[in-house]
Amino acid sequence: MITVHGISNCDTVKKALRWLQQQNIAFEFRDVRKQPLTAPEVVHWLQQLGADKLINKRSTSWRQLDEQQKQLQDDAAIAQLIVTQPTLFKRPLVEDTQGVHVGFNESTWQQRYL
Repeated sequence: MITVHGISNCDTVKKALRWLQQQNIAFEFRDVRKQPLTAPEVVHWLQQLGADKLINKRSTSWRQLDEQQKQLQDDAAIAQLIVTQPTLFKRPLVEDTQGVHVGFNESTWQQRYL
């Protein structure tokens, strides 16, 4: 099963969900504002992807962090920051049989799912 984590009003998430629907691929969508993240699952994502791939450093949320928060190195501390500010992670975040992936790229998704 494919689980897509994101925010329902995110344009990239909308594109990804629309693409999955058009391909008739079964998936579950989790709006992280309605179903909050937990620190252990974010730590798992960090272990799979690393902070550089998981955190959206172009986001408004990132720019609003203070320098101390931007310098965090500990997975638990970074996870807690993402739990409290879920707009910090790159979207969509997809969990499937191949692991954890972030972002939507149609050609990559065609190779992965078709």
